[in-house]
Amino acid sequence: MSVRLTHAHSNEEQAMAGSSHGHTPAAWTGVIIAFIGFCVAGAFVVMAQPLGFWAGMVIIALGGVVGGIMRSMGLGQPKDVHVVPQPKTAAAVTPEPAAAKS
Repeated sequence: MSVRLTHAHSNEEQAMAGSSHGHTPAAWTGVIIAFIGFCVAGAFVVMAQPLGFWAGMVIIALGGVVGGIMRSMGLGQPKDVHVVPQPKTAAAVTPEPAAAKS
């Protein structure tokens, strides 16, 4: 006898799973560069070196610039791909059967 476990996904979870938000070379590259800048800035804060901190901040900004350039080169997600979940309307909600009401 086998047991199959299932999980009912909410509309929000389904919309998020169906979205490819951030799964592009432009997003990954920009975030990795910004993360390296964060690490550099953090290390120089601990060492009390303001110049190194600001160099890390420049690297963080560079991550955003590189990601934006890569997106404009076609390595990002096209704008028409974004999935926007629609809110439930009152007409879409089915009422409970009369016998279920107390």
